[in-house]
Amino acid sequence: MITQEERQNAICLIEEAKKEGARISKACECLEISVRTFKRWKSGDLIDQRKGAEKSIPKKLTQEERQAIIDACCSREYQDLTPYEIQVILLDVKIYLGSVSTFYRVLRSENMVHFRGNTRKGTKKHRPPERVSTGPNQVWAWDITYLKTSVAGIYFYLYTIIDVWSRKIVGWSIEDSENYEHSERLFKRVMKSYGLKKVFLHSDNGNPMKSGTMLMTLYKLGIIPSFSRPRVSNDNAYIESFFKTLKYMKSYPNFFATIDDAKYWVADFLDWYNERHLHSAIAFVTPNQKHSGEADVIIAARNEVKRKAFDAKRIRWSSKMAEIVNPQVVILNPSLETLELDAS
Repeated sequence: MITQEERQNAICLIEEAKKEGARISKACECLEISVRTFKRWKSGDLIDQRKGAEKSIPKKLTQEERQAIIDACCSREYQDLTPYEIQVILLDVKIYLGSVSTFYRVLRSENMVHFRGNTRKGTKKHRPPERVSTGPNQVWAWDITYLKTSVAGIYFYLYTIIDVWSRKIVGWSIEDSENYEHSERLFKRVMKSYGLKKVFLHSDNGNPMKSGTMLMTLYKLGIIPSFSRPRVSNDNAYIESFFKTLKYMKSYPNFFATIDDAKYWVADFLDWYNERHLHSAIAFVTPNQKHSGEADVIIAARNEVKRKAFDAKRIRWSSKMAEIVNPQVVILNPSLETLELDAS
């Protein structure tokens, strides 16, 4: 940083050289300054105009004014209020510390915009892990839904496990209560029937899903759990979609008189769903056909019929034949990176 004395000495040297007949530009070159700098120093304009240099801003808040805003916002009386609320309350008592944007600017510079109180800071709920399924019995999802009874406020509970890849319901039960003991029995039975040693499982955050005893049982069975964020139903979209299909059936009753009635109806529905329902998300084959691998042969045969029709009367086709695609990869809760790749 050049001092005032050094500037004055440089001006004197250049003026003396000019009197001796030297050119100002050469004199400035010897002192390693520009002619423009010399003229500015000589005129008395000594403001540092370099990028990043500290400048005098007349309307800038003083340190005392900034501190007054911080003290007001962090006071016990106002610490849980927004700057909008704080400003109008202060105006009511004839105090003006600054505009709302000024409040926000000062608080932002001190990292106080989001939280200033003494209460416990909110926690961020992270997205559940991405689960990639390329075949049956790799990723399951499960949940519990209410079934109305003839008595208001009393329900039966349908426990359901769906295979994410094939959309097949691989296990279910109906109980008269909601607790982890029913969940444990269901998973023990289903894992044994399929002879599995490992599977990923996604569920909501309910007590039957996250109780300590339930988690221990899952790990012993080789089941690796993951959980949805609170109040984010899309994190468990496949099982939620299944429940909508179930409850929007025309034959779905207004209520079930007994638990046996509920079991009979659900068993009949699942027979249709797994065996005869042409599911749109799996190229209009049934969940059982997808689960068993039969879907590959069925879809290949459908494409062959279309191909023959295309070859026979190609003039009727506006473009090349669109083959029926048999999805081989299903992703539950895709990560942001996966979504960006799909978008591109």
